[in-house]
Amino acid sequence: MLPTVLTASLLIAIVLNGLLAGLFFAFSIAIIPGLRRVDDSTYVRSFRAINTAILNLVFLLAFCLAPLSAVTAVVLRLWSGGSGPVMWLVIAAVCSVLTFLITASANVRLNNGLDRAAVDTETQRGEARVAFEARWNRWNHVRSLTSIAALVFFTIGMAFG
Repeated sequence: MLPTVLTASLLIAIVLNGLLAGLFFAFSIAIIPGLRRVDDSTYVRSFRAINTAILNLVFLLAFCLAPLSAVTAVVLRLWSGGSGPVMWLVIAAVCSVLTFLITASANVRLNNGLDRAAVDTETQRGEARVAFEARWNRWNHVRSLTSIAALVFFTIGMAFG
């Protein structure tokens, strides 16, 4: 029974971390470069709309369950005492938890700051963008890397563990 549960938890961790990796990667390679080309008013309105739209059940479930499934897979693997190195799964779980922590502590904090910023004038919109854009992008690139790493290491762990 345990090997089946372990396999299921690994598959869930791979899928959920893969979905997040894809989302954050899409921001890095398409959405961020696209928004870089628009004026401050369009940028602020667009990002505020994205911030609102992403707070939905599907995203929140994937976002919360990805690190939970990652840690569960490691615990089940350790508990099962199966053969093969557990190191790949531990690294993957650490990357998944880091992705969660980066998003919660950096990106969400910056999103909330942009949502609260005064943007009545063009100057205010420009200031809001400057306070937000570079830092948010930097943290998005980092969480893209951690989420891709989680996906890769879970896949390796499943293949060789």
